[in-house]
Amino acid sequence: MAKKLVIVESPAKAKTIGSYLGSEYEVEASVGHIRDLMPNAKGLPAELRKKWWSDYAVDVDNDFTPFYEVPPEKVAQVRRLKDAMKGKDTLVLATDEDREGEAISWHLLEVLKPGKNVEIKRIAFHEITKSAILAAMESPRQVDNSLVEAQETRRILDRLYGYTLSPVLWSRVTKNLSAGRVQSPAVKLIVEREIARRNFRGASYWDLRVELDSEKQRFSADLKSLDGIRVATGNDFDDTTGELKNGKDQKVVLLDQRLAEALANAARDARPYTVTRLETTEGFERPFAPFMTTTLQQDANRKFGYSADRTMRIAQGLYEGIDLGGEQVGLITYMRTDSLVLSGEALGRIREFIGKEYTDCLPEKPQHYTNKVRNAQEAHEAIRPTDVHRKPDQIKRFLNEDQYRLYTLIWQRTVASQMRPARVLRTEADISTRADGKDLIFLATGKQITFEGYLRVYMEGKDDDVDPNERKLPKLSKGLVVEPVKVEALGHQTKPPARYTDATLIKRLEEQGIGRPSTYASIISVIVDRGYVRKLGKQLIPTFKAFLTMEVLENNFQELMDLGFTARMDEALDEISEGKEDSKTYLRDFFLGDDKKPGLKRLVDARKREIPYPAFIVGNTPDTGEPIVVRNGKDGNAFLQVGDGDNKRYANVPEELAPADLTIEKAMEILAQKKPEVESAGIDPATGRRLLVRNRQGFYLEVERTADEIESKVKPTWISVPPGVNPSHLSQEDLDLLCSLPKEIGVHPESSKPILFKIGKFGPYVESGEDRRTIEEWQLVKTMTVDEAVEILKQPRFGAKRSATAAIKEFGTLDGAAGPVKVLAGRYGPYITDGVTNATLPKAIVPEDLTEEQATTILTAKRDAGPSTRPAFKKKGRVTKAASTKSKATTKPKAKRS
Repeated sequence: MAKKLVIVESPAKAKTIGSYLGSEYEVEASVGHIRDLMPNAKGLPAELRKKWWSDYAVDVDNDFTPFYEVPPEKVAQVRRLKDAMKGKDTLVLATDEDREGEAISWHLLEVLKPGKNVEIKRIAFHEITKSAILAAMESPRQVDNSLVEAQETRRILDRLYGYTLSPVLWSRVTKNLSAGRVQSPAVKLIVEREIARRNFRGASYWDLRVELDSEKQRFSADLKSLDGIRVATGNDFDDTTGELKNGKDQKVVLLDQRLAEALANAARDARPYTVTRLETTEGFERPFAPFMTTTLQQDANRKFGYSADRTMRIAQGLYEGIDLGGEQVGLITYMRTDSLVLSGEALGRIREFIGKEYTDCLPEKPQHYTNKVRNAQEAHEAIRPTDVHRKPDQIKRFLNEDQYRLYTLIWQRTVASQMRPARVLRTEADISTRADGKDLIFLATGKQITFEGYLRVYMEGKDDDVDPNERKLPKLSKGLVVEPVKVEALGHQTKPPARYTDATLIKRLEEQGIGRPSTYASIISVIVDRGYVRKLGKQLIPTFKAFLTMEVLENNFQELMDLGFTARMDEALDEISEGKEDSKTYLRDFFLGDDKKPGLKRLVDARKREIPYPAFIVGNTPDTGEPIVVRNGKDGNAFLQVGDGDNKRYANVPEELAPADLTIEKAMEILAQKKPEVESAGIDPATGRRLLVRNRQGFYLEVERTADEIESKVKPTWISVPPGVNPSHLSQEDLDLLCSLPKEIGVHPESSKPILFKIGKFGPYVESGEDRRTIEEWQLVKTMTVDEAVEILKQPRFGAKRSATAAIKEFGTLDGAAGPVKVLAGRYGPYITDGVTNATLPKAIVPEDLTEEQATTILTAKRDAGPSTRPAFKKKGRVTKAASTKSKATTKPKAKRS
């Protein structure tokens, strides 16, 4: 029997590490965090629920001491770990070596409470290979209290920030919104870019392009100057006015279509075309540094269109281990890092490989890289293959397409980082002629690679289009006469600033010092999942909800939305993790402040009642001058409002319309459209009238009323629809069944009370007197007998163990999942579960239409985001009031019980 227990974070990692250790070790997974802050005050002891801070589950009056619980969804996993601890003499904590991993180890000790005779070992490693794991086992350490304290401070900060500001958004924008310490600045950046696009004023300009021939080699050149004056390009226009900039060095000539076409006609007959200037410069293109988290996310987004979240899921699988023909192997090093460092051992193996495979590309000395990113921690190595000799093509058959693509990218970038620079020859040539009495100078540019160097292996993706003139030119010399083949006038339109993509947003956040490598993927997932941003291809487009949220936060809490303020919070967390900053002092200054510098709570309390309802101002109607604005409805959807007072008119804003594209003309077009016909699901069997499909936080049916009934305000008849069911997909037979509810199944044999089958807010249920039980499958009403109903009523109430119900959809095991993934009907609607993590299905997705990729994305986002920051009812789990983090976290820290 195994005497040593190793706990890691994921089942996949447990499987890989378990294959490296002997029979004396049992390896289990915590499946992420096992404990978190309580969601609200409901689980606190009665004497604490009335405290002003109770909903934070953080004792602000007592040094910000947090109250933790084991969430209901983790109770079974904790029980499993406790069972695994029985009879063990050693506990090895092998969670990730970062703040979150360190905190997981600390919480494991707090919850498992190993006995005094149990030896505690904390080990860390950057790659999951047999040699790395065995080496880590030989050099254990204690839990790092400073890292734990930094993570706990970060979690408390997020709770204080979210729970204090989110209610302001609920009261002014719409329900269920959330403000986030890092997510709100990310939304701010995306909204600001959309504002820049909205304010953008396009401009047109023209130029000439000539195709030339030199010794039967063709190349092209663009008009550079006319009579010695530079021809205007897109960079010469002001984005907000569309006019030429008025700088002292902005003397340019602006060609319109008429002048450009006239010049082109003259230039076709002009002779000679002579090379009047030739500059050739030899240079080097140096290899890129090996990947860290953000650069991997950016390059995978550029090259493959992968979201940051998808990239991290794939990388996680490569790190935790892949079955290579019977052997479980971790293929890459730890993927959450901002380090560019490669270990000496890794450098030696890479140089050995290059010397063998690319002999002329091996530099004399290893290349070393430093990180210029703000607040880089560099606690780990860069992301690299665990064995550079394991070429991508050699293991391709063991990988799926995503894994193969990402492993190849990491392998190529790592090898290229240690190769010689590429040598290039850059050439610029002026080609002059005279046409229609005017001097024309055309510019040709080119690049020739004279030594490929690292480019044999890797080329980085680009965010913007590559210059089309970066091409090889023929051999030219000053005074050479070349022959024009074709001359054409080209019209151009200036382009608005590009919207952010995952790659460019991560780059901007990183430059600002906001967030950390482990958080960028979840930041983007959260702002998309919560409806602030939608994705169109690679573009991140803000919703009107985001604009209205930013108006509230920016106009009323500008100091909190300052990007520097957010960056300073992350700097403070770094200093806490290094033992340079006291966490309690920082939390007190941030949340409470003083008279000279009020904290978050005082700012919000002082201003929240004076905040006006936000509106996205479109403009005024051209005929009546009435204001046109966009507001947010109670259902969270945007709508247009025209006019004030009794003369208000409304129209829904199409979901696919981007804020920058909502012009006055577009608004008038939307307002002029006829209201769409209400969708009908079928016929009401009792009245013969149509059943109209309604949707307000879930579908329901309404029996159609006549015009007179509507005018007389006759109350409509509504029919409940089970959560997650779209009535448009139901047959008339099913609709008849819904309309017949509530239905009497029969009489209870013991109480003689009728047994009724009903559908309520939380789904179908069986009721007899005061006794009721929720069931999962509403169509059971077709065949349910009294005996079956009685058996259901005998089951434990909600919250206790219930009988299993059929899944709406099953996927089997997906990437990163703890077990088989299913879609189930729950009390609050359909949800996805892998047995450990539960994630509510967005209402826009029909459960039956859910794809594997969507299921994986939703589950991963839920795991990364952790429990909801919005106070909500939860079943009670195990609650503890954490010991003050002033005391050092030893291998067996004690927690106070509340």
